[in-house]
Amino acid sequence: MPINIRALGLPSKRLVASYILDWIVIIAIAAVGAGWNDITPYHRPFSVLDLSISFPYTDPETIPTWLLVVVALVVPAVTVFFVSLIFVPGPTANPSTPKTLIWRRKFWEWNTGWMGLGLSLATAFMLTQGSKLLFGKPRPDLLARCKPDLSRLQSATTGGYGQDISPRWVLVTSDICAQTDMDILNDGFKSFPSGHASFAWSGLLYLFLFLCSKFAIAIPFLPPRPYSADPNHTALEREQRLSFPLSSLRRQNSNKPSHASSSLDANTEGANPVVPIRNQAAAPPTWVLVLALVPLGAAIYITASRFFDFRHHGFDLIVGSTIGIVCAWFSFRWYHLPIRQGAGWAWGARSRDRAFCIGLGMGSYVGMEGWASAKDDDDYGRHDVGPAPDLEQGGGSGAAGANMTRLNGPGLDGQRDSGVSNP
Repeated sequence: MPINIRALGLPSKRLVASYILDWIVIIAIAAVGAGWNDITPYHRPFSVLDLSISFPYTDPETIPTWLLVVVALVVPAVTVFFVSLIFVPGPTANPSTPKTLIWRRKFWEWNTGWMGLGLSLATAFMLTQGSKLLFGKPRPDLLARCKPDLSRLQSATTGGYGQDISPRWVLVTSDICAQTDMDILNDGFKSFPSGHASFAWSGLLYLFLFLCSKFAIAIPFLPPRPYSADPNHTALEREQRLSFPLSSLRRQNSNKPSHASSSLDANTEGANPVVPIRNQAAAPPTWVLVLALVPLGAAIYITASRFFDFRHHGFDLIVGSTIGIVCAWFSFRWYHLPIRQGAGWAWGARSRDRAFCIGLGMGSYVGMEGWASAKDDDDYGRHDVGPAPDLEQGGGSGAAGANMTRLNGPGLDGQRDSGVSNP
C-alpha cells in the first residue's frame, strides 16, 4: 500500500529550535575554551637547576596546531558525513521506502554524528584550557623559553632552602626570565594537561566508536535470547540440530519427513529453541578492525609527539588523554545507542513538548506526542497515520520489535522502522 508522505509530517519549529540551541551550546563551550587560551596562566615557581625543565625548545613542532585540527576534527567530520551519506540506512532498507524517508534518516545520522563529535571536542578543549590556566605547570622546555638572567636571581627568589649548598638552589618566579616574547613564555607554563592529547583522543576515539557502531565492529557477546544457554550443547553436539543457528534448523526440518519432524517437535515441545553458545555470535572480519584502529594509532602518535618534542611530561599526557577518552565516550553515548545492541543507529529525536526540558516525574524526553508539529497532528491524527512506512525489510513485529528504532521521531504511532535484529 502506498505511503502518504504528507502524513509523515514535518518536525515542529519548537523541536528544530531546541536542536539549534544544542548547537549553540556546543559552539559556546568551544568559544569559552578559545577565550581562555588568551588568558595569562598562573606561573608556578621553578628552579633554574631543575633538569626536568631543561630540555631544548624544538621548533617547528612535529604536529603543529593546524595539523592537529585537521586530523582530529576535519577528518572525523568528513568521515562521519560520508558514512552517513553512503551507508545509511544500510542493506536492510526496504526498496519501496520513499526517498524522503531515506534522506531524513541520512540527515539525522549525520546531524547526531556531528553533534557528538562537536560535544566531545568542545568539552575536552574547554576542560583542558581551563586546567592549564589553573595549574600553570612548567613545560619540559621552560628554561629554554625563559632564558634566565642570573643577575635577577636574588630579586626573583620566592622560596627554597638550598642556599647553603648553592645560591642558585632556590625557587624563583618568572621575573628571572629574559624572554621578550610573552606568548612563548606564557605557553611554557601550560604543560598540564596536554591539549594535543586531549583534543586528539576526543576526536579520534569518537571516530573509532562511530565506525565500530556503524559497521558492527565489536567483541562477540551473548545477548539475551530465547535459546538454551546450557554449555553441554557446545561440548557435545550429538544431533545436527544442535550444530547450526535456528534459521538453519528450520530449513532442515522443513525438508525432513513428517514423522521425523513430529518426533523432534515432541521432544522439544514447551522448550526454547536450542542453539549452541558458540553459534550465537561470531567475530567480525579482521580487516574492519584494522580500519577502525587507524584513528587510535593516529591519536597515539600525536600524543607521543608531544613527549619527544619536549612539550609535556608523561603525567601531562596521561591526564590529557584521559580527558579526551572520557569526553569521547560520553559524547558518543549521549547521541548513539550502545555499539553491541544499537544496530548502528543514533538515538531518535526528542518529542515536541519535551524539546527543551521536562518536569519532575516525567522521566524521559520521549512522549506520545512525537516530534511533528501540532498542526500535522490535527490534520492527520496521530492514530490514523496509515500503514507503517518500514525503512527496513521484514516488518516490525515479533522478536525483532525489541530492537526497533524510530524513523520519523519518537511517539508517532504507525510511523516507525521495522525491527532490526542484532547479528
